[in-house]
Amino acid sequence: MTRPAGILPHRSEQMFLTDGGLETSLIFLDGIELPHFASFTLLKTPEGRDRLKNYFRPYAQTAVDCGAGFVLESPTWRANPDWAEKLGYSASALDAANSDAIGTLRELADEYRSDASPFGISGCIGPRGDGYLAGKLTNVIDAYDYHGRQIEVFHESDADMVSAITMTNVQEAAAIALVARKIGIACVISFTVETDGRLPSGEYLGDAIDAVDAVSTNSVAYYMVNCAHPVHFSEVLKQGGAWVKRICGIRANASRMSHAELDAAEDLDIGDPQDLAMRYRQILDHMPWVRVLGGCCGTDHRHISAISGLCCGHQAAA
Repeated sequence: MTRPAGILPHRSEQMFLTDGGLETSLIFLDGIELPHFASFTLLKTPEGRDRLKNYFRPYAQTAVDCGAGFVLESPTWRANPDWAEKLGYSASALDAANSDAIGTLRELADEYRSDASPFGISGCIGPRGDGYLAGKLTNVIDAYDYHGRQIEVFHESDADMVSAITMTNVQEAAAIALVARKIGIACVISFTVETDGRLPSGEYLGDAIDAVDAVSTNSVAYYMVNCAHPVHFSEVLKQGGAWVKRICGIRANASRMSHAELDAAEDLDIGDPQDLAMRYRQILDHMPWVRVLGGCCGTDHRHISAISGLCCGHQAAA
């Protein structure tokens, strides 16, 4: 049965915020060790679950304070089979972690949500490989089988939607969209791009969106761009055609560095929160239908606070 879609940002005239760079904040700001960049491992203990809730609280409060909605993205970017095997998780333990992630966020949403600030729960799906590299490209059928169980667990756990974050290629993104359509849960696809505005696999952003829409018969709720600084993709958005209307969310990096430079960096580059906020506002001036604003690597509550200050009062297009 298809889940009601009223909570989804693209069906609302309201602005929605989301969080920043979860893993980079936990590692560099809080000094928490995350093996293989896997924040879902914190769900194993009550202390870890509290740590995750406390990470989200400043963001949730910012949304409430400015009267925005909020998308709670589950800490499950690495909670898929290949990464779970490296972390010593069995299939049943992985299912439990994905379910627990949604339940933990549901508890948090109940503390903050109101009629003025609706909260949506999104099951986060990460790439099979590294989020900075296209890696070995898989075909749609293999990717469909690989990601299917995680999406099923999110649906069974009453997530409002699923979001595939930092997608590097069309095949994997299309497979996730097809699984979500079959199961009956709303799906968001977020592509990452290199400094030239292309996906790590080489596709143009617009071509990638058009290709996924063609394969999935336009079942994707909306698209986002993440894990790149606005200087890497804002001009591409301005040059785009009809596909640009499909982008409803931005989760940019704080740093202007390339993926390769970020991967090699030993220190966190938080960039300039006010400059990043201004660039978001400029994107909204050009794309007023964008509904979801958050951050990715290097961003934290300071960046989202600055973004909310400049953008939450922006008049969104119908």
